[in-house]
Amino acid sequence: MDLDIAFLGTSGSVPTARRGLAGTLVRRGGDRILFDCGEGTQRQLLRSTVGLVELPDVFLTHYHADHYLGLPGMLKTFALRGREVPLTVYGPPGLVDLFTVLRRIFGKLTYEVDLRELRPGEGSDRGDYRIFAFAVEHGVASNGYCLAENPRPGRFDVQTARSLGVPEGPLFGRLQAGEAVDLPGGGTVVPEQVLGPPRAGRKVVLAGDTRPAGEVLDVAREADVLVHEATFAGEEQERADETLHATATGAAELARAAGVKMLALTHLSNRYFGPEIAREARTIFAETVVPRDFDIIDVRFPERGGPRLVKGGALGRREEAEAHGGDGAAGSGEESRGGGGDPDDPELGRDRVGARAGRRPASDPAR
Repeated sequence: MDLDIAFLGTSGSVPTARRGLAGTLVRRGGDRILFDCGEGTQRQLLRSTVGLVELPDVFLTHYHADHYLGLPGMLKTFALRGREVPLTVYGPPGLVDLFTVLRRIFGKLTYEVDLRELRPGEGSDRGDYRIFAFAVEHGVASNGYCLAENPRPGRFDVQTARSLGVPEGPLFGRLQAGEAVDLPGGGTVVPEQVLGPPRAGRKVVLAGDTRPAGEVLDVAREADVLVHEATFAGEEQERADETLHATATGAAELARAAGVKMLALTHLSNRYFGPEIAREARTIFAETVVPRDFDIIDVRFPERGGPRLVKGGALGRREEAEAHGGDGAAGSGEESRGGGGDPDDPELGRDRVGARAGRRPASDPAR
């Protein structure tokens, strides 16, 4: 079963010329699950190999504008296309109140929208995997989300099966699926005779906006991929503490303590290039990547190599993927400028792009 994470928006609070606002698509088999829907997410989907499919589920981590402002427009687009398939939106408490306001924007829809407020531990069972919410620390009602697969059957011992008289073919498959089989010449073989110990399913943890927190650590233990914000570099620890965001250092320390296989840092401030965030985190946790928009993490099973970053893997055929540097963070020739931010970004009416850490102006609310 294929499982991957497509990064549609990796900037924090404001978009840049190269990074959109929060939006992450998890694909498992035929399932398509969107986590957060920042401004411009539907266009990112249109540009991608995924396309603007009729998503059945959207999970919102919290209700700061950079995480949901793309949702009203996408809902309206679905209606204009005549969508009839229901859509379920999940989020922390406050979701119903949010939609009371948003309905004035998107108006009448051609399909039902089911709103489900989730508290920590609550979620959605989907047969062989589950998505559940967990608590984070961001100062407002917020959820992180964990996608956890059920344990898999153990390895199938072909030689033992043959020695027991099981003919190759459909009976092999039935035993691997956990069924006992009757042999053509008489007798029965049960799965325990030919299967090794159960193997863990994969686990993907999306923490949303949060400072490094004990709740995240507990859920992320042994995860295949932890997607964690790194709004700031370590030099801005005081500001990170003030706004309940994370630094690259803090996220890396949490990933190391949790024993995750890969850490993906996102929600970057426009002050920084990916490479400097990656370098800071990798001094603590080597298996760190800083995806750019349209990068994919292919979450392979451990026996197939584990998670890997596929640079530009979600770009459509007509899109030209920008080359990345070797650290899974930078574009071709993109170098750190010591917190210089994206050179294509305009000033944002507050700190100049590239300004070093200082006191946050009163007009610059934390998000």
